[in-house]
Amino acid sequence: MARDLLPIRGAPASPYTRKMLAVLRYRRIPYRFIQEVGEEELPEPKVGLIPVIYFRDSTGALEPTVDSTPVIRKLEEEYPGRSIIPGDPVVAFLNYLLEDYGDEWLTKAMFHYRWYYQDDIDMAGSILPFYRAGVNQSDETINNLNKVFAERQISRLYVVGSNNVTASVIEDSYRNFLSGLNEHLKTMPFLLGTRPSSADFACYGQLTQLTQFDPTPSRVAIREFPRVHAWVSKTEDLSGWGKGEFLTADNLPGTITTLLKEIGRTYVPVMLANARAIDQGLDKVETVVEGKTWEQVPFPYQAKCLQWLRIEFSKLSVEEQDSVMGILNGTGCESLLQKPE
Repeated sequence: MARDLLPIRGAPASPYTRKMLAVLRYRRIPYRFIQEVGEEELPEPKVGLIPVIYFRDSTGALEPTVDSTPVIRKLEEEYPGRSIIPGDPVVAFLNYLLEDYGDEWLTKAMFHYRWYYQDDIDMAGSILPFYRAGVNQSDETINNLNKVFAERQISRLYVVGSNNVTASVIEDSYRNFLSGLNEHLKTMPFLLGTRPSSADFACYGQLTQLTQFDPTPSRVAIREFPRVHAWVSKTEDLSGWGKGEFLTADNLPGTITTLLKEIGRTYVPVMLANARAIDQGLDKVETVVEGKTWEQVPFPYQAKCLQWLRIEFSKLSVEEQDSVMGILNGTGCESLLQKPE
């Protein structure tokens, strides 16, 4: 018996919505995309985040779920075929790490660029309100929403750690990631082989905004990394992509090490400092990234992300853990898995 179309509610400017829509397309899972507020009466999630994916519970009722990483794993269980999780446990762990980097670090660059530079503020403020309010709203309504929305988002830059001191750290990291990804794509079409993994879709989601919407980071991609810009466009709909294969732990290219070193340089110290701040009940996260002070408010969710990453590592056999550490040693990422002294 044919399944109902899987409901997903979100918005085009949401990197996580774009991530999940691309996952559904590649995996050929039939869905219906709900954009307008009030378009359809559906239960609200406990946390007001998008996208919201609705699964059937044991009674047949629609149950709202958020958080793309566990949703992807639930889809793997409920919809067999065209998996985006590597079968090699070591590579699957690297995929988990790369996915979390996309979701939790690249999003800092996305939010920073969008609300730090005036050109980007003007574009986001003038377009994004239409996504929520509807394109049939009056100019006056949209202009009022523009001002309120932009001011609120700019005031929240501190949440992701964006300020005049950290701006260069975030922007250098964005360029370094694009450079590493660009070199990697010269050898294979996806991060972990000739088929996409959930890490590809996580990075893709953020890059839909960074390389193709927000003016300042888009100019960087178009001028310096057109290969990556093209990759983002191609990744949007991979429903026609063939089977492909994932890499195994013994044939990882050096370009993966380059990307892991960038992760170790930026994401790792901030994630560790955030976890320490949460553990110690501090009201400020403070660390040093590339010789520059990094400050932000503690982010409990990212402390959970680090905990979940460590749980994934604990599920590996001793031999698999040794293999992971052998790959990560020297990149800085090994610190994520080491017990604090």
